[in-house]
Amino acid sequence: MAIKYYNDGTDYRLQAKGRTAAWVRRAVEAEGLRLGPVNYIFCSPEKHLEINRRFLGHDYATDVITFDYTANGSVSGDVFIDPATVNDNAAERCIAPEVEMRRVMIHGVLHLCGYGDGTPKEQKTMREREDLYLNKYYESI
Repeated sequence: MAIKYYNDGTDYRLQAKGRTAAWVRRAVEAEGLRLGPVNYIFCSPEKHLEINRRFLGHDYATDVITFDYTANGSVSGDVFIDPATVNDNAAERCIAPEVEMRRVMIHGVLHLCGYGDGTPKEQKTMREREDLYLNKYYESI
């Protein structure tokens, strides 16, 4: 299966799409799962907020929203990302926007792999997994 990239209301363009797809595939396989179809949809803050309100009942901005279609060990889903919020978060954390984008991208995939982030313990585990896979991405450059 494939990873696909789409834009909805933003002109954001992800760099190194092929390398990113290979990295995501390796991460999913390292989690003991198979990669199915995963769509990354980069969208405007307005579209992202609309999705957050409509499907999650949340009336606030966020960087990533994941819809999980995983079944039978095949990771599949839609990962909606607001690049403007990602950039704001990167500036707040004093890190490069590209690094924060990769963190958000792997965060969405980790949700598809079954990781949550609703409790402090889950958040800690999620951050550890994000860091692990981010390091693997940047080690491969």
